[in-house]
Amino acid sequence: MSRRSDQRREAVFTVYQHDLTGRPLHDLFDQDAAMFTRSLAHATTDLQDEFDVLIGKHAKGWSVERINPLERSIMRVALLEMLHPEMVPADSPIPAEGAISEAVDTAKKFCDAEAPGFVNGILSAILKDAPPRS
Repeated sequence: MSRRSDQRREAVFTVYQHDLTGRPLHDLFDQDAAMFTRSLAHATTDLQDEFDVLIGKHAKGWSVERINPLERSIMRVALLEMLHPEMVPADSPIPAEGAISEAVDTAKKFCDAEAPGFVNGILSAILKDAPPRS
């Protein structure tokens, strides 16, 4: 698994499994999981409370707990790359818009038909309100 998109998706599924089961992340990674995948997942769960506040603020009429767990995980990982690129181990961080695009693509592949628009709407609203990246 060498492509960053694949590694991001693996981080999303690890965060998702952690969210559902409460098991430690180190028990959930594939043996050959890339350092990028591991770092994304760990940093995402470390900042989960911050991300959930933002998601809840922008998910009009939805509590974070009511959002599909996979969609939550997709948004959390995207928010890490959007808002905290310094925590992502990469030679060149993905632009915030790229993180949104990756999240929407993942939602298209693994969630129901409404999920991509929902994910895009929340992440775009958060980006609009976020301070500019340096």
